[in-house]
Amino acid sequence: MSDVELVEVVSAEAGMRLDRWFRAHYPLIAHGALQKLLRTGQIRVDGGRAKANARLAAGQQVRVPPVKFDAVRPKARRGLSAEDRRFIQSLVIHKDKDILALNKPAGLAVQGGTGTTRHIDKLLDGLQFDASERPRLVHRLDKDTSGVLLLARNRAAASALGDTLKDRAAIKTYWALLKGVPSPRRGEISLRLVKKGGAGAERIHIAEEGEAGAMKAITRYAVIEPAGSKLCWAALWPLTGRTHQLRVHLAAIGHPIVGDGKYGGSDAHPGGDISGKLHLHARKIEIPHPSGGNFRISARLPDHMLKTWKLFGFDPDLESEPFEDEV
Repeated sequence: MSDVELVEVVSAEAGMRLDRWFRAHYPLIAHGALQKLLRTGQIRVDGGRAKANARLAAGQQVRVPPVKFDAVRPKARRGLSAEDRRFIQSLVIHKDKDILALNKPAGLAVQGGTGTTRHIDKLLDGLQFDASERPRLVHRLDKDTSGVLLLARNRAAASALGDTLKDRAAIKTYWALLKGVPSPRRGEISLRLVKKGGAGAERIHIAEEGEAGAMKAITRYAVIEPAGSKLCWAALWPLTGRTHQLRVHLAAIGHPIVGDGKYGGSDAHPGGDISGKLHLHARKIEIPHPSGGNFRISARLPDHMLKTWKLFGFDPDLESEPFEDEV
């Protein structure tokens, strides 16, 4: 590039962050170089300075200065194997022009991290199908939590779904097997959470009064069916979306999720014919559809939870809405 360019933002790019828009158009520019151009005001929007996280609107003009492509070319993603492609496509439970819904298995991470080499983000190329863009993650589930995971098939859908999730307008219902039976059988847990510990040893804790870094966290719960007095099937609705929120909240009231040794200790492992895997499943999500109307999808229980449900005679196809009167 030898001259200043003015590039107009098209409608499909509305809502994109400025830095992400720039990388999409000029992928060879190094991250540090892009940040410097933004910091020094060489990149402008409609003639004014703009921050990296500024959201763009259709019709705006982005000033692109002459740039030397001094960055190392990004590594090309290796093509997926036929086996990986078949696997990730086998998880799809819904597909339309805006949304993909997966039934994520327990044990598969959504994104990479230390020691994590296989994850959904790495397999997204296998879910492009007939779309012009690679699908985008709009929320996440813990590695050991199974169930509904939504992906956006285009930028506009990603922006709409992201805003809805950020505004807590989605209703996400989880099913869990709990140790004991909470009393009352319906309730709300409002306990602030804080992250503590170094890299590789991080845990979420109930925050002390006035503790720095504490975040508001609210969970509603409803017992669907007890298994005597030692265990119960419960529905959980996180009104906020904090890391490990459901696991920490339920352990805090003395009813840890079965299989959650990290927060429930030995109490979370009743033994016998019950699997030691985490019994937490994102059963259903209801959310405004980017193209209008309401979208609702539910996901089948994973095999280890199906086995437990069969053991206690629970109905894995139950369609009742435990929080219907609270919406």
